[in-house]
Amino acid sequence: MKAKEIREKTVGELRELEAELREKLFRLKMHHYTGQLESVAELQATKRDIARVLTVIREREAGKA
Repeated sequence: MKAKEIREKTVGELRELEAELREKLFRLKMHHYTGQLESVAELQATKRDIARVLTVIREREAGKA
């Protein structure tokens, strides 16, 4: 997911997206542990997406203060 796409969303949408990405990360980890995951790079990409979302949320919260 691109940073531009993330910045266009509201804080509420970002919170929902964070929850979805965390769920996806959990499922990917379970597949990895059981040997069913084909691409480990997907784990890394999901972690980066979560970090991007959290960064935008923090920027917006700091801007309000």
